[in-house]
Amino acid sequence: MNIPELLIEKYNVPVPRHTSYPPANFFSSSFGENDFRTSITQSNSEEPQNISIYLHIPFCQQLCYYCGCNTHITRNETLKSEYIGTLLKEINLMKPLLARERKVSQIHLGGGTPNSLTVGQIARVMESIRKQFSLTDEPEIAIECNPAHLDHTYVNELLNLGFNRISLGIQDFEESVLNAVRREIPSVPAKEFVDQIKTSGKSKVNLDFIYGLPLQTVASFGKTIEKAIALCPDRMVTFSYAHVPGIKPSQKILEDKGLVPANEKLKMFQNTYTMMKDAGYVPIGLDHFAKKGDELEVALNNRNLHRNFQGYCALETTGQVYAFGVSGISQLDCGYGQNTHSLRNYIKSVNHGKFPTEKGYMLSSAEKIVRHVINQLMCNQYVSWEFVSRKFNCSAEDVKNIIGYNKSVLDVFQKEKLITFDDHEIQVTETGRFFIRNIASAFDPGLTHSGKEFSKAF
Repeated sequence: MNIPELLIEKYNVPVPRHTSYPPANFFSSSFGENDFRTSITQSNSEEPQNISIYLHIPFCQQLCYYCGCNTHITRNETLKSEYIGTLLKEINLMKPLLARERKVSQIHLGGGTPNSLTVGQIARVMESIRKQFSLTDEPEIAIECNPAHLDHTYVNELLNLGFNRISLGIQDFEESVLNAVRREIPSVPAKEFVDQIKTSGKSKVNLDFIYGLPLQTVASFGKTIEKAIALCPDRMVTFSYAHVPGIKPSQKILEDKGLVPANEKLKMFQNTYTMMKDAGYVPIGLDHFAKKGDELEVALNNRNLHRNFQGYCALETTGQVYAFGVSGISQLDCGYGQNTHSLRNYIKSVNHGKFPTEKGYMLSSAEKIVRHVINQLMCNQYVSWEFVSRKFNCSAEDVKNIIGYNKSVLDVFQKEKLITFDDHEIQVTETGRFFIRNIASAFDPGLTHSGKEFSKAF
């Protein structure tokens, strides 16, 4: 597939990734602990009824320069132990506010580096969750791991704890690239961990990569993807490096090492897209690939694919997200609540019996419609105005007015072969997938004169 250079130049502008609507930089500090408590109670009567638990583990031994996550660089084991104790207290604060009949369908440990914890610390958390919550028959229990801090014993212990999806953050197989971005070099080949996980029969394995890092070329990243395909993971994720030094000052270091031009970056993704499809993988949303028959492919075919801050999932599996830990974001039907970014304030608040809410956002009825339309585009590359109007019990014209429907903008997208549309529906084309952030932003009335900072599309 050949994407015209003119389109790349035109659409390489700052736009949200829309992992939430509105994006997290719209959250307000006027949203406090009492508002968060209210939203939790309200969520009991909203859909989906399932509960997704996200646990943020912020600890890393060193900072990777590309990182956009909330991390805490430390090797202080006493601090980690105190943090786990606080995490359990926060779960105890939340549990009485949730309806007893609701079940947990997802548990996700993200970071930071979750496997910077001892297996014993992770076991404490998992034991507490299993004691306090009822789980669905087949919950997804996932963890993100830095392979530089793994050994075979640790992986076996994770499998025995019930983790059935393990994501390995490889980022690139080229050591020169990893050194340039200050990412630790694993001592155990990724193949050994992939084989171990798959042979166990207990877990699926994801491989995560980043394209657009210094020293990467289209050819070198192609070799990385070739190696990844040979490992035959269940899913693969290729994240576009988001350069936002105004938000993450450490990223400015990478400018001296040389950032990848937008057109080269897009070629990396195009090449990856073709290679993954040729290898039998199905493109999922913006940056995921799954084996044929995977639940994500089934959800995509049924137009039931969903997305949250942790990635893509099927609507049957997902729940409203209740986040625990420093900077964790709860994603509820009625709105969002984000914990403080300060580790000290987090521990202090929870120890005083208060949710460590730093900011949040309550959605209006109109904003829920915008969120649904954007989610449908980002996940399923399709919107039916009849379906949306039925879901929200309003007319199709009301929906279009709320989202700022502009036919002239859609005419341009269609002329550029990014979408097809008529009065009833919009379908994103295969080429349009590469510009999905731009397309979704055309239905986001909140972006007008927002003054918010976003990474560029490519």
